[in-house]
Amino acid sequence: MLLDSRLIAPNEFAAATGWESKPEGFCRGDRCVPIDGGVGPDGLVDIDRVADRLGMAVVTDDASGATALGPESGGPALVTAEVPDLALPDRSGNPFRLRSLLGRKVLLVAWASW
Repeated sequence: MLLDSRLIAPNEFAAATGWESKPEGFCRGDRCVPIDGGVGPDGLVDIDRVADRLGMAVVTDDASGATALGPESGGPALVTAEVPDLALPDRSGNPFRLRSLLGRKVLLVAWASW
């Protein structure tokens, strides 16, 4: 969701995310999350406060002033796109370190039988 401001009308927030502002907090279906100060006295949703409690990423481009609100995640959002240094065996059984590809574009494909 792209925003021009970090304050948004509750109906716009609900239409974009599915989370509705109710007296008990922000709710989607049977799930409600209490958020103190989620809606300010002006009646607008405080994106920073609500996104933090719902596990949504918020990114702002300072040059354009645009703000992007991501969907809620199952855990903490990634703060970088850096992969930890992995050491895996290659086809010959020799150790291969991911950092040996530093500076190149890499497509990492993972598969599991379970």
